[in-house]
Amino acid sequence: MKTVYEKPHSLTDNKTIYCPGCNHGFVHRLVAEAIDSLDLREKTVAVAPVGCAVLLYDYFNFDVVEAPHGRAPALATGIKRVRPDLNVFTYQGDGDLASIGMAEIIHAANRGENIVVVFVNNANYGMTGGQMAPTTLPGQKTTTTPFGRDTKHDGFPFRMAELIGSLPAVAYSARVKATSPKHVLAAGKAIKKGFQNQIDEKGFSFIEVLSTCPTNWGMDPVKALKWVDDAMESYYPLGTFKDIDGGK
Repeated sequence: MKTVYEKPHSLTDNKTIYCPGCNHGFVHRLVAEAIDSLDLREKTVAVAPVGCAVLLYDYFNFDVVEAPHGRAPALATGIKRVRPDLNVFTYQGDGDLASIGMAEIIHAANRGENIVVVFVNNANYGMTGGQMAPTTLPGQKTTTTPFGRDTKHDGFPFRMAELIGSLPAVAYSARVKATSPKHVLAAGKAIKKGFQNQIDEKGFSFIEVLSTCPTNWGMDPVKALKWVDDAMESYYPLGTFKDIDGGK
């Protein structure tokens, strides 16, 4: 009998600690599938964030190093420059990447470092209790914005894929989501393209994934998926914002 679906070799058998309905599991699998399909597992190094994915090394079956909060792009830069033969990527949430790590991500992208960044955007600080993040939507209620984010007081959310895509040294910047089979497949294609860009030494690739956070949003998993589709995507449109291949 032909096997048509199985666990990627790049994933371990460990059970994750993620909340029911969280999209991190989807994204982990997509990353693992891309690495397996490109035969990169034996030479991959991931850089984990401080946040929900802090225990990344429990779930991926390759080398993972831990970075100080927000500094994953700087650590990935050092690894890649010392060992350019390795496949290096960071896996970061919105609090880690777009708040304390904003300088690191912008400068790594602006230098065109030949790494991949997988950015999971769930519009709040997931691990620490659901506080407002740089990506929290206008009017969105969090533990630190109980009456909703007020843009006059708190500023506007950062559209990171567009911001990264505006930099001249960036090879690829895209935003995807994982709320349906169709969109999961598209997200996997974007992540694989990022790793292929690194193989081809094209430079910095950035893939933003709109993700659910049912626990902190106070929703069941089905409603959380719908909220991504209806609320998040209206502010964070899906698409490719930079592709030096011209979208091929």
